[in-house]
Amino acid sequence: MTKYTSYEDLPLTLRATEVAQLLGISRANAYQLMHSEGFPTLKIGKRLLVPKSGLQRWVNEHTRTM
Repeated sequence: MTKYTSYEDLPLTLRATEVAQLLGISRANAYQLMHSEGFPTLKIGKRLLVPKSGLQRWVNEHTRTM
């Protein structure tokens, strides 16, 4: 598994395993998240990918501040 050290190092689109690694969740939870409404995904054939810019935007929108 590739270890990314910066946002710029990430590929343009992310697979479920990469989403799981980046968010610190299980691969099963990443798949569940990727199938949820409002989560940014790109379907190419049978593959479901997440654009890195969409993931960053989603994280920013769903981060609570106190």
